[in-house]
Amino acid sequence: MISDLDNFYLQHSEPVNSCLLALRSMILNQDSHITAEWKYRMPFFCYKGKMFCYLWVHKISHQPYIGIVEGKHIEHPDLIIEKRSRMKIMLFDPNLDLPVETIDAIIQQALDLYRSGVIKIK
Repeated sequence: MISDLDNFYLQHSEPVNSCLLALRSMILNQDSHITAEWKYRMPFFCYKGKMFCYLWVHKISHQPYIGIVEGKHIEHPDLIIEKRSRMKIMLFDPNLDLPVETIDAIIQQALDLYRSGVIKIK
């Protein structure tokens, strides 16, 4: 039987599916303490058990995106807050190459919030 987490990736058509899978791989490769989990009916990524980012597809633009849980602490021109108070998102055009260096830099900034103790880990 396919897990809900695996099914999330399978339910999207191309090129969105490939974009989400590439983002998943990039996130998991950032740090050995990152785990992929299924929470709130969404694919979340946790750092040492604490949720730090997730993947989703925007309701209006239908673009895949990374949501940074503590995005309010990160200033970056590619992160947008929309109507959220805590989280920021980074949208992607699935027909274009991913901005790998930018994604890596933002994920590292998010992880540094946990590593430095700005965001407490249990």
